[in-house]
Amino acid sequence: MTQFARSPVTAVLGPTNTGKTHLAVERMMGHASGIMGFPLRLLAREVYDRVVKVKGEHQVALVTGEERIVPPQARWFLCTVESMPLLTDARAKAPGALEREAAFVGIDEAQLGADPERGHVFTDRLLHARGYAETMILGSNSLRPMLAGLVPDAEVIGRPRFSTLSYAGARKLSRLPKRSAIVAFSAEEVYAVAEAIRRMRGGAAVVMGALSPRTRNAQVAMFQAGEVDYLVATDAIGMGLNMDVAHVAFAGLHKFDGHRRRRLTVAEMAQIAGRAGRHQRDGTFGALVDEGPGAFTPEEVLAIEGHKVPPLSHLYWREGTPDFASIEALVASLERRPSHELLRAAPEAVDLAVLKKLVEEDWVRQRARHPMIVRRLWAACGLPDFRKLGVDPHARFVGRVFKHLSEGRGHLPHQWFADEIARLDRLDGDVETLAGRIAAARSWAYIAHRSDWLEDPAHWAGRTRELEERLSDALHASLTQRFVDKRTTVLLRQIGAGAGHLPVVIGDQGEVMVEEHELGRIDGFRFRVAPEARAADKRLLLSAAEKRLAGEFARRGTALVDAEDAALSLGEGATIRWGDHVVARLVPGPVLTRPQVVLDRALDCLDLALRDKVRARVERWIEGQVARHVPALVALDRASRDPAAPGPLRAFVAALSDAGGLAPREALAASIDLLDPGLRRWLRRAGIVLGTLDVFDPRLLKPEPTRWRDALAAARGRNPAEPAPPGATVLPRPAPGFRRVGGQFVRVDLVERIARAAHDAREGRKPFVPDPALATSIGLSPETFARLMAMLGFRHGTRGDEPPAWTWRGRPRRREAAPVAAPRPGNAFGALAELDFGRG
Repeated sequence: MTQFARSPVTAVLGPTNTGKTHLAVERMMGHASGIMGFPLRLLAREVYDRVVKVKGEHQVALVTGEERIVPPQARWFLCTVESMPLLTDARAKAPGALEREAAFVGIDEAQLGADPERGHVFTDRLLHARGYAETMILGSNSLRPMLAGLVPDAEVIGRPRFSTLSYAGARKLSRLPKRSAIVAFSAEEVYAVAEAIRRMRGGAAVVMGALSPRTRNAQVAMFQAGEVDYLVATDAIGMGLNMDVAHVAFAGLHKFDGHRRRRLTVAEMAQIAGRAGRHQRDGTFGALVDEGPGAFTPEEVLAIEGHKVPPLSHLYWREGTPDFASIEALVASLERRPSHELLRAAPEAVDLAVLKKLVEEDWVRQRARHPMIVRRLWAACGLPDFRKLGVDPHARFVGRVFKHLSEGRGHLPHQWFADEIARLDRLDGDVETLAGRIAAARSWAYIAHRSDWLEDPAHWAGRTRELEERLSDALHASLTQRFVDKRTTVLLRQIGAGAGHLPVVIGDQGEVMVEEHELGRIDGFRFRVAPEARAADKRLLLSAAEKRLAGEFARRGTALVDAEDAALSLGEGATIRWGDHVVARLVPGPVLTRPQVVLDRALDCLDLALRDKVRARVERWIEGQVARHVPALVALDRASRDPAAPGPLRAFVAALSDAGGLAPREALAASIDLLDPGLRRWLRRAGIVLGTLDVFDPRLLKPEPTRWRDALAAARGRNPAEPAPPGATVLPRPAPGFRRVGGQFVRVDLVERIARAAHDAREGRKPFVPDPALATSIGLSPETFARLMAMLGFRHGTRGDEPPAWTWRGRPRRREAAPVAAPRPGNAFGALAELDFGRG
């Protein structure tokens, strides 16, 4: 392990928000060339975009495992640490890797040399990566003892934090301030927290290390632009991703590190909490709970606030120049133990585990006999497990790749690559499905950026980039759809403002929109939330919209008061409609023809004075429609209250009026018996038929009067049967104005016509044969006709072979049925229900 120092080494150490990365980038751009290595592809892309704005695309390169933009004249390289194109004295690079000198070399987050999984890469760069003019190592204060022992000539510069970081205590999700970032430590936790934030606060942006730069940038852009006020992220947020975060809330303090679930170290807590505050704006941090394993201890709080991170005791190391003489030599070199006391052998990483798995295969050992093939095998093992499949499944995939790399021209088959890209080129599915496709696409992007693995790598690099962009756009849209409700966000942003401040727009179809987001629709005087809104959001949307639609509702109320009669109509169940909207219903009044009007509850949105005007308008309309369609009932009601009318008449018409102008005669028998011939003639002139079986006004049997009779009856709590079709004479079911006769229901006026025809045909009590033509034309069956004749008071018999003859018995017979219950006191119509009339 020869230390390689070609230039002065400067170590800039300090907590987050000290401007270390910004300083290094500025220093790099001041040199003729430079290379910087970052811990995340996302961070490398962020800095690349920044440098491009200054130096131009043709001079800046981006090199990561899955993305490679290297213009021919590139002078400044932004890379992941693993992909840094370094030239060192003691290093022989793998075929296809860039080898170049640079005036400046920078390594960001170098304290990650203590990471069990990737630490050996950072340690290798710390020990060997140098620029010929300047080298800069960036990291936390925990790195000081490591630099003192491993790079003793380095000049260590401490950088204080620009702003104050303080502990804000524990706050529930619903109490978090705006511009907060909530940090969770698994995709499942991130999604759960984001969903909760969406319900309570309208939405959150989502940032995870597994996201592509395109998706991550789109999500962060929403947060930075203020479209959402909350960000939910994994611990990737701690690696220098720059955002305007005021408060960092920890959803938990434990994470799975690939081997076990453990509590975060103080250094990890400080790294993440330090994202709060920007430049000289102070920041705060806290947890979601104030006790239990998810809460900070007092010692941890003091250490984070004071930026007192424990010093590192070691860094992980693995041989950076493995021996490719043979498979055995390769494995042995990778398992070699370090000699320096500050270095520890790195735990077995995925690439080494895959290598060991493959060398157990005879065909692999047969092929990997030449150093060049051994080098190629190790390069294949370096293919990252982006899909997190585990060693065995990933080893099978790598084995298939190596098989193609070690035969023929050493290229992966065109058709296999094309088929896999086509399989992934789908935009359907949920967030998890799209994220899985992006992870798989990253594997193929990594392969496409190995210059000697494909026959046409440039073409396939372009195809994988296009695929990732499409999937990234779909994932961003899916994340936004799932975790951001822009309607709720807009409303919450303006909560507390005056009602007139919310820019409510009402469309031609009643749609209610705020800033082009549809909240719902106005249906008459009722606001209905958009059906796609989640249940948890409906209360908020209802409250926010209804408070701000008072003016529109008042306008509609005034229009109803001024409406023409034709704009109002009678609806089902004694309701009154204005256009398509129910605005009132009828309830019992003092008499049948004078019901009271109760406005629909939807009109509660109107002020009291306007509601009174609406009620008066509806009452005038009801009065006019009753007089127009059921004038007979109005006349009966008037007669029942006329003090000049004889008492027997008033009693009779009052009972008939309450029955809706239609009642079985037997129910009114007592009142009819008190009527003298003169009063009966008066009733006939008024249009009232005192029939053999029923008392009725024929005008009330027409369709429209029947509708109003039924509505007035419904207002009094009666339940009329379904109306008969227009022109019906006989029905198989009950209907208002129809009498049950045997198995059929016959209209009462036709029953009376048959009764009159029978009486006109008889001669006293002599037997006679009625003409069946009328009954047949009406549609009565022989059985029904026979039953009706019996109900009318006729008896029939046979005279040899002659047709049946009927004899008048002198009075109508009560139909044979269950005994009729005695009428309740004060109600002459207790038998109506049993007689199957329309209850009025």
